[in-house]
Amino acid sequence: MILKNVICPACGACCDDIRIDLDGNRTIVKNACKIGNARFQAIAGDHRIKDPMINVGGKLQKSAWNEALEKAAKILADSKRPLLFIGGETSCETMKAGLNLGEYLGAVVDSIATVCHGPSAMGIQEAGRIGSTAGQSKTRADLVVYWGSNPLELVPRHMSRYAVYPRGYWTGRGRFDRTVITVDPRKSITSENSDLHIPLMPNTDYELLSALLTLIHGKKPHPSVEEITGVSISMMEKMLQMMKNCKYGVIYVGLGIASSYGKHRNVELAFNLVKELNAHTKFVISILRGYCNAAGFSQTASYLYGYPFGLDFARGYPRYNPGEFTTVDLLRERDVDSALLISSNLDAYLPAVCAEYLAEIPIICIDSFHSSITLISDVVLPGVFDSIECESTMYRFDDMPIYSKSIIASPFDFTESNEHTLKQLFKKTKEIKR
Repeated sequence: MILKNVICPACGACCDDIRIDLDGNRTIVKNACKIGNARFQAIAGDHRIKDPMINVGGKLQKSAWNEALEKAAKILADSKRPLLFIGGETSCETMKAGLNLGEYLGAVVDSIATVCHGPSAMGIQEAGRIGSTAGQSKTRADLVVYWGSNPLELVPRHMSRYAVYPRGYWTGRGRFDRTVITVDPRKSITSENSDLHIPLMPNTDYELLSALLTLIHGKKPHPSVEEITGVSISMMEKMLQMMKNCKYGVIYVGLGIASSYGKHRNVELAFNLVKELNAHTKFVISILRGYCNAAGFSQTASYLYGYPFGLDFARGYPRYNPGEFTTVDLLRERDVDSALLISSNLDAYLPAVCAEYLAEIPIICIDSFHSSITLISDVVLPGVFDSIECESTMYRFDDMPIYSKSIIASPFDFTESNEHTLKQLFKKTKEIKR
């Protein structure tokens, strides 16, 4: 069976031109990058979780679905302050179900943004964002700036499908009609394919952005900025002139800018720079995200409850305060007594002290693969591949919702999707708490 125009749920690009040939036990994938191909091949992988499991005497043992669901529901029902952490590789429908469950439990509901692009969301709150769809940038942009991002490794088809190489209406010659600037402390495969590489010193994004804003206002930055950033003022002026002289420019910011010193203030300055550039030409900014639905939780939580991540429902209504109601801080302060982890290998992102406490509390894990987090879980429920084994909605890196049909059915007779699993868990939890 050959399937065309399949949406790939591997990274934030959400490529929709994938061709799948289901030939018996083999899955032949065309048009996908290595990350996408690996995602589709993992459907039938040997390391996939295929049965519900519960922890008995420190070891995971297979169990009946209802038994595992009952134990998971009891953990949540008995918990005074549970943490629900939703990863970036599941659907918006699952995220909505998780938020509803968290509201009922009075839990803290957080997402991958808290250890990823949370500062970017906070920067948007501070400064607003002048954005566009990937299609607009593909058609119009003659200047592309990658700031703190390495798309050829993070989102491998971004340059070839959305930004640099495709031919647009006003960029008919593709790469020959575009100029590419990379701002990155390190040499990367992306910087090697750029026209200009700005090798700033690590953790000096704020200073460089401040200097560019000073220059765009017609003033000279203090000479010390050269020593601090490692970038000469003449190089800054050259970069700024290229940005002001383009017809349509786009900046793609990555985790490099959001995770360096300054955090959300870096992102805020980047958004302010784009505002100022629009006095000279058309300029937009976008965020490159690695997970296929990393943007989805912020969108879903914002339209349901008004906040992008780190929602605390302990008082019966949502509260938002990054640094207090976010995962790392809650675990560091030992402020939660159980955790429901959905499609997330959370301990890979945590400081050691947080991971140690996570191992001390009851954990319910909904995931497709075995990992270090499943080894310490009390209940493990098999995950379903969203956009492959069930229909789903995901947000692309440009915050555009992409709806995907399933290409095969769920392999389990006890659940149709991760959303269905959460709804069953919600129902069971309600029965216990009554």
